[in-house]
Amino acid sequence: MGITTIAFILLSLMAIGSAVMMISSKSPVHSVLWLIVVFFAISGHYILLNAQFLAIVNIIVYAGAIMVLFLFVVMLMNLNAETEPIKNYRLRLIGILSGGSLLLVLIAAMMKIDVAQPVLMSTGDSGLIKVLGHALFTNYVLPFEISSVLFLSAMIGAVIIGKKE
Repeated sequence: MGITTIAFILLSLMAIGSAVMMISSKSPVHSVLWLIVVFFAISGHYILLNAQFLAIVNIIVYAGAIMVLFLFVVMLMNLNAETEPIKNYRLRLIGILSGGSLLLVLIAAMMKIDVAQPVLMSTGDSGLIKVLGHALFTNYVLPFEISSVLFLSAMIGAVIIGKKE
């Protein structure tokens, strides 16, 4: 067993364990903190796939900015057990049915996987920023420019909506 296989197993166990802790945690703040650990484990998987740019962006954007925003929202909402509304039994039934159907889909997908054909990791440069930038500015330049115009219009709209009269 190589070092990448051991790192993959450890990162996977860390991601699964943190996700279970996130779901089973009673405190919303602790759930957000466990989700940050999951994002760090996913960034470790990106590094194993030789996609360092995606790993850094995942840490900066998701574990940094978005999780801090979630943490502030959860702390500002002041979620207490006393103020929590009583859950309807229909919602629990819908949750059990949707979770069960997701489990059936996952089991059906796992049954179609051929175990005799292992996935081989390639050590190419597909995740490097140079290759990503070349593909972005040659093959996908029009969608990239359209998305930049959409982001610019969204920022202008947010400033206009937030501006006081």
